[in-house]
Order: sequence, then structure tokens, then C-alpha cells
Amino acid sequence: MGILDSKIPSGPLADKWTNHKNAIDLVNPANKRNIDVIVVGTGLAGGSAAATLAELGYNVKTFCYQDSPRRAHSIAAQGGINAAKNYQGDGDSNYRLFYDTVKGGDYRSREANVYRLAEVSANIIDQCVAQGVPFARDYGGLLDNRSFGGVLVSRTFYAKGQTGQQLLLGAYSAMNRQINRGKIQSFNRHEMMDLVKIDGKARGIIARNLVTGEIERHSAHAVVLASGGYGNVFFLSTNAMGSNVMAAWRAHRRGAFFANPCYTQIHPTCIPVSGDHQSKLTLMSESLRNDGRIWVPKHKKDAEAIRNGKLKPIELKEEDRDYYLERRYPAFGNLVPRDVASRAAKERCDAGFGVNKTGEAVYLDFAAAIMRYGKEKALTSGLKDADDNTIRQLGEEVVEAKYGNLFQMYEKIVDENPYKTPMKIYPAVHYTMGGLWVDYNLQTTIEGCYAAGEANFSDHGANRLGASALMQGLADGYFVLPYTIGDYLSKDIRTGKIPTDTAEFEAAEKEVRDRIAKLKAGKGTHSVDYYHKKLGKIMWNKCGMSRNAKELQEAIDEISALRADFWENVRVPGSPETKNQELEKAGRVADFLELGELFAKDALTRNESCGGHFREEYQTPEGEALRDDENFKFVSAWEYKGEPKEAILHKEDLIYENIELKTRSYK
Repeated sequence: MGILDSKIPSGPLADKWTNHKNAIDLVNPANKRNIDVIVVGTGLAGGSAAATLAELGYNVKTFCYQDSPRRAHSIAAQGGINAAKNYQGDGDSNYRLFYDTVKGGDYRSREANVYRLAEVSANIIDQCVAQGVPFARDYGGLLDNRSFGGVLVSRTFYAKGQTGQQLLLGAYSAMNRQINRGKIQSFNRHEMMDLVKIDGKARGIIARNLVTGEIERHSAHAVVLASGGYGNVFFLSTNAMGSNVMAAWRAHRRGAFFANPCYTQIHPTCIPVSGDHQSKLTLMSESLRNDGRIWVPKHKKDAEAIRNGKLKPIELKEEDRDYYLERRYPAFGNLVPRDVASRAAKERCDAGFGVNKTGEAVYLDFAAAIMRYGKEKALTSGLKDADDNTIRQLGEEVVEAKYGNLFQMYEKIVDENPYKTPMKIYPAVHYTMGGLWVDYNLQTTIEGCYAAGEANFSDHGANRLGASALMQGLADGYFVLPYTIGDYLSKDIRTGKIPTDTAEFEAAEKEVRDRIAKLKAGKGTHSVDYYHKKLGKIMWNKCGMSRNAKELQEAIDEISALRADFWENVRVPGSPETKNQELEKAGRVADFLELGELFAKDALTRNESCGGHFREEYQTPEGEALRDDENFKFVSAWEYKGEPKEAILHKEDLIYENIELKTRSYK
């Protein structure tokens, strides 16, 4: 236990962050010009951190594998960003946001970090408005809000269904300003291959130019990893196909502990799998659950008729529909947290009530919302006796204004009009709550190596509430890391430029080249995707929405064997000395094959159900998650020791002084 020092400040919860900022050391502006920082990943966390650090005066180098920072996966976020500004006057506060986040994470997150997140959330919105982010506004001109799962207030700010894109453009414009000033050197189409440590401190990275194949050395006084999550270990997920764990896993192999790898979020509203040809899944924003009602047929014969194409959902009478979330969770209804909604959908489909050909889909229906909005619009337009067709048309216009791009996307993919026919949805892998272990300052167990956004584990516990990913990424980048990294860098004002012609850089580069040569040395029996798909099926079937001890042990053994076969028989065509996307994928899948085994090992050691980690052996008679606070109220932090089976578990005990531990209930 002693090896993990979370560095949580003392004092009352509401004062911790303010007192901490008052006590930390600073770097004066003249000295910042002599300090270099590397930021790996340029999504919301990395982009905001890079822009802010450069604005403060540090020399920043950014690295992303995309051709532009604006193509980071943050752009795919749809529904919104949380902040406790209480524009609605509905009882929201910093404490309420803090409480909802800890409860939503099933009491497996750090109080101090989560309260700080709530505390700085309002500043994020002001920052983004100042950057020109076009948040939706109400009739009076104030920023509009909508609800998300797991809360009883409206605190989610949004830009139609494109919130991530608009926020990323704000951060990207801030980055561009610093690039133009010469304070940011932007290395696009570069991938971090390894972390370089000198005297125990992170002092740079080895990167590969993905266009030329050149291996490069880059030094800095500190390294920030903001490279996102590892959901693509499942192959099929809502992540971009390029999203990977390489940066975080390279740091893990160098000594950064990896925390809670088994905490993965399954998002309840995704377009269902249509066949083996797919390489990714498409998310339908959780914001749709504000107005869409989720249901399946009440009778199996109706479900079978729908699956066989003999019955259309709009032909099913209201009394023959089971709005199962509203039935099971009357207080929250369709806005229960994601893990609860996902398991409920799986339960109904497993019981035989699924509505697509595979039997793995439920309906998300907007008919009631369309008519409700239509009646309101008719009345406010002076149409007192509008007929149903007029009301429906007006209602569709309102829904289009709120969710139009999402409906358009659904229709393009599924070839069904969601205004006329209910959407079909099913849970899919989305976000990863686990990541590199960090202390209160966002520093990993490697000095000078920081992790921000989804790449760290810190704020969401065992389940992330919707619209909190964007909040955490921007909080870390704009308002936390710029303070805490300065405290560390204040000791480097006399260090001078870090040279790259040292033995440590030489050794790290040699390891990278040797690894590439080993990947190329495979006998060429199978493609990289062959192994990735096999890994994904093991992960989904045995480490997915529910887990049990028998199948988790099977997953560990199967992944270990698959990894050995990968290194023996993978086929990587082309040359390392040029653009080679198969080589890129091979390096990433090699890391997934290690992470997947640690994931299963972590899930096997946690003999409880909490949030997104649902062990079948540990559930209530009603099928809800059954925590074991006496034995498992801790963060699992794994130390790399070679093979995943050799990894050593360290525990950070979670202490709750401001929130009472109790069983989550959304009923």
C-alpha cells in the first residue's frame, strides 16, 4: 500500500483544490521559456493541455497519429458536457455533481479528484464560450441544458449532436494560435513507440514518423499522455479504428501502474451489429434518451413476429409494449446510468424479446415526444385545433432541431426513417474507466510522466455518467494539469535542454527497432486483423457485459495462447522504412494482446459487481450489481513485471468522508 501515494491534500473537501494551488511551487515566466513539455494525443485533454501550457510560456511538442489534431476521437462525442452552473434553477450544485458522479461510478472513485472536477466544471463552459463554441441556447439567450442518465437535474450543455466536434475545434483553434506563435511544435502522423526515462524520470519519447517510417528521438522535461482509452481491445466498439493503448501501455511497461483495467463502459444506445463484416460500431447519443422511450414487445410471439418481418413496431398497441426501464426504475426511467440500461437491454434480449434478426436489439421510440412537442408548438403558434398530421409535422421539426444530425446518421446507416419507425439500439463497448494510475496531481508512478483525460483512471470509478468524458478531459487540460505540472517543473529551471544522444535514448530506440523487427519476423500465416478479431470475440464473450470466474480464467489462458501464436505467425507486409499501416496495427494489437490478459486478470481478482464490472456470481435477487465494500473498496493498480500473469497488484484504499456508502438505487 505504501508504494501508492495519492497526494490528496488535507483539509475540508471544498477547500482542498484551492489550498493545494496556494501551496504549490510556481515557475516564473522567464524560466518557462527554457522548459520543454511533450504532449502525446491532441484530443480534448491533450489539445487543451498543450494550448494552455504553451500560453503559459512552456515549449510544447504535440504528437498525434492522425493527419491533424482536429481528427482526434474526441470529435465523435455527441451528446454534451456536464457543468454545475444550475442555469435551470433545478437544484444543481458542485456538491450535487460530485455526489452524482461518485454514485454513478458505484462508489469506486476518489472523492478529492471528483470534487475538484465538479468545482472547475463551470469554468470549462465559460472558457469554451469565449472560444466561440456554439452551445445551444434557450429562447432568452441563456445556454440551454438537457438531462443525461443517472441524474435528476439538467446540467448537460450541448451543441446539437456535435458537442465533441465543436469543443475540439475550440481547443484546436487555441492550439493553432500557439503553433503560429512558435510555442507548439506539432508532430502529426507520428506515433509514440516508447517512453524514455533518465534517472527514474520521464525525459522524452521515441516516435515513429508514420509517413516516412523514420524513428525519432524527442526530449522534454515532462511527458503528458492524453492518448484516450483502450475500448478497441474488443475490436468492435464505438471507438475510431485507430484508437489504441500504445502510449499508455509503453509507459506501463516502463513502470507506470495500470489501474482498474476491467472497468469498461458498455453504452446502451448503439446501432446493433449487423454482421461479421463490421470493423466498428456507431454510437447514438445518450441525449436521445431524454425524449426517446425504450421498449420491447410485452409478448414473445410479437417479438418473434417482428423478427420474422410479419409485424411492424408501429402496429403494436401501447398496451402490448414493455417500457421496461420505466417499469423497473420509475424514479429515473429511461435516464438510468449506462451500465444499468445496458444490462437491462441484455436481460430482455436474452429472455427472447429482442427485435432484430439476431435478437439483439431494443426499440428507442420518439413517437410520444414528437406528438408532445408538436402540440406545444401548435399552441404557441396559435393553432388551437391542429389535426394529428399537423401536430406530427410540427413535432418532427422540433425533434430535428434538437437531434437532426443524429437522426440523419441513423437513417444513412440503417436505411430506416427514425421519425416514422423506432430506432433499433443495443449496448456496445464505448469508454474505458480504467487507465494509468495517477495521483491528485495527475502524475503516474513515473516521475515527470502525467496522464490526462481517458488515458488516466481517476474520476469515473466503475461507471462513467454520460457527458462527463468531455468535462474530465477539458478539466484536466485547461484547469488542473497547468497548475500541477508547474509544481514538478519548478525543480527543473536549471536543468537545461535534455540531450537525446544519451545511453537511455540509445537503448530505448534499439528496443523499438528490435520490436519492429520481431513483428516483421512472423511466419506470415495470418493477418493482424485475424488476431484482433479473435481477441475481440474472447473479450466480448468472456469479459464483456457480464463475467464469471470460469470464463475469465478461460479468457486469460486463451489470450495468452493467442499472443504466443501472434508473435509466431502474424503477417506484416511491406517495409518499416516507409508508410506501413499494417505495421502500425500490428504494434497496437500486440499491446492489446497484453492488456486483454491483464483486463481479465483484474476482473477475476475483483469478487464483486460494481458499475460496468458485473460478475454473475455477485448480484442481488433483482439482478442488480452487488458490491463488497468490506473487501474491494480500493483501486487496483497493477505493476508490470513481464507477462501479464506476473503483474503485481497494489491497492489504493478509497476513503469516503463526505458521502455515505450505500447500494445504488435508481428506482
